[in-house]
Amino acid sequence: MIQADATRMTEKIATVLAGREPSLPARAGEALARWLELVAGWNAKVDLTAARNPDELADLMLADARLLSEHVPEGRRVVDVGTGAGAPGLPLALLRPDLDVTLVEPLQKRVAFLRTALGTLVQQGLLPKAPRVERARGEDLVRAGRSFEAAISRATLAPDAWLPLGAALTERAPAGRREVWVLLARDEPPAHPGWAPAIDLRYRWPLTGAERRAVRYLPDHQDRLTAP
Repeated sequence: MIQADATRMTEKIATVLAGREPSLPARAGEALARWLELVAGWNAKVDLTAARNPDELADLMLADARLLSEHVPEGRRVVDVGTGAGAPGLPLALLRPDLDVTLVEPLQKRVAFLRTALGTLVQQGLLPKAPRVERARGEDLVRAGRSFEAAISRATLAPDAWLPLGAALTERAPAGRREVWVLLARDEPPAHPGWAPAIDLRYRWPLTGAERRAVRYLPDHQDRLTAP
């Protein structure tokens, strides 16, 4: 069981988010701490995360979202496929309240956690704009004709399977507003016809030192020089 008192967890959140520009939205730090507390509590009974200690939990849940929050363009409709306990989509929504975020997860127990966590944050006044939660797979949304402008997923599918699915999820988005993020640990960035990397960011999780890579893909016809 992951154990950390509130003060220590708040310090770890501050370490992961240190140096982020712009500064945190009002009460975002408090909301993140409450969410991580709920993750740690539920994880004793429901398989939410592989994190074994507070450092791993803070890095796993927050570090990728922190990077994405500095690069996803303003006002995008974002989908996080296979979100699990809510990462990276939920902290991204807390750090960037201008985004319209949908959390997609196929497993009912994790969906139950997400709805409970979001309800708790809303009731406590920590989440002014709650992400939507849908029990589904990414392929289900494609078949239903759903449309998003930015597609994100972490470890749900192999990178070479995620990129074409992410492209399909953004197919109906307005021209110039489509992007797919591929989050990598050891894999090399995949290739997909009609898409190419626009940003390739290498970074380390601040508490555990794990090496990470985030690649933003845009359609070939989308202008990389002017895209945010």
